[in-house]
Amino acid sequence: MLQIALWEPEIPPNTGNVARLCAAVGCPLHLVGRLGFRLDAKSLRRAGLDYWDAVELHRHDDLAAFAASLLNPNQPDGMPPKVYCLTAHADRPYTEIMFRSGDVLLFGSETRGLPPEILDRYHEQCYTIPMPARKVRSLNLANAVAIVLYEGLRQLHAW
Repeated sequence: MLQIALWEPEIPPNTGNVARLCAAVGCPLHLVGRLGFRLDAKSLRRAGLDYWDAVELHRHDDLAAFAASLLNPNQPDGMPPKVYCLTAHADRPYTEIMFRSGDVLLFGSETRGLPPEILDRYHEQCYTIPMPARKVRSLNLANAVAIVLYEGLRQLHAW
């Protein structure tokens, strides 16, 4: 199965839609860095996010904690998962990714995307979702996650 990671998400309904997607397909969700909302039960309920108990949620304070959590020796092939960054600032389309079970799709915040330090760290693993009309800067976060996640699931024959 693939994993989804959101870097400093800001908008609760976007994160809620991603969480629902993760619950629907059974993939873990990592929330990394400063959040633009609280994760307490009252705040989540107010945002209509009542399915969080169906999500395998991991919370990481920063990139170092997130990266350390991925060093799990129990990967199917013994290799740590690859982290693929999805960004409007890459040239290669996400369809060039050759997914392995356990790999992570990392998406940036809604207004800032992924910071330069993350793009530099994972520069060989940065991909984009092509937007041929070139009339928008980026796609909605939840839509972007769904597009790339389902390509990964298709490759892994996960249904």
